Amino acid sequence: MEGDPLFSAKVRLVVGLAAAGCVAVFLLPAIPQDPAYHAFVDQRRIWGVPNFWNVVSNLPFTAVGVAGLIIARSRLVGGIPELRAGYLAFFAGVILVGPGSALYHLDPTSATLVWDRLPMTLAFMAFFSVLIGESICVRAGSLFLWPLVLIGFASVVYWHFSEIAGSGDLRLYALVQFLSMVIMPLILLLFRSPISAGWTWSVIGAYAVSKAAELADGPIYALFGFVSGHSVKHLLAAGGGLIFAVALRSRNRLGRRGESGVKRGGHTAPTALHTGDDK
Repeated sequence: MEGDPLFSAKVRLVVGLAAAGCVAVFLLPAIPQDPAYHAFVDQRRIWGVPNFWNVVSNLPFTAVGVAGLIIARSRLVGGIPELRAGYLAFFAGVILVGPGSALYHLDPTSATLVWDRLPMTLAFMAFFSVLIGESICVRAGSLFLWPLVLIGFASVVYWHFSEIAGSGDLRLYALVQFLSMVIMPLILLLFRSPISAGWTWSVIGAYAVSKAAELADGPIYALFGFVSGHSVKHLLAAGGGLIFAVALRSRNRLGRRGESGVKRGGHTAPTALHTGDDK
């Protein structure tokens, strides 16, 4: 529809790249879960708890998630009220990552991994919808929240049952995780949000570094001798959630020439048709 920000050239570019990524991934053969993924380097049993540090390093997720929920339910100084459901869903996911990941690390198998990945996709896709709402269009961010969450859940359920059937396929889950990690920075580069984007970059950066720590599980343990890369991954990822919680209390809105908005609680919120195309 001509004039609708959702049909701008930049939005078409993002959608086109996302579609191309989906096609490229599904042209690949099915990707089964590597059994070696569960062989974490730090398997120490402490106080009767197997894989102790990989289990207890999940506690910060629940603490951060609870703090974030409290902030998201209060006055959103650094957020957009129309996106409150996305903020709440994100922090609910962060809370659930704590017990879900701890349960997995008590007995790391593909069967228990599903309880780790389900809450992760809730948090991840909720954050994706919030980024769309804050950067491109509030209306789109609100509308896409639950469809994106359902796609995230479907990716885990599909992988889980494909493993049970003996033909494991991680392709859809890989799209949820890794294509989103490509699309989100692209959105931040292409669109100008009315809210300071530095905090959002920090959240994405913390998660990216956590994935690097996960890949360096053994080398980090060999270097420090008391903590593994996977435990560091948990702490860094929880730190990303903490950054976002603080952002909802601390971010500033950016005054823009010609910006239309409505006053809510002493700050200006973009209209439902906000788009960053004026960058």
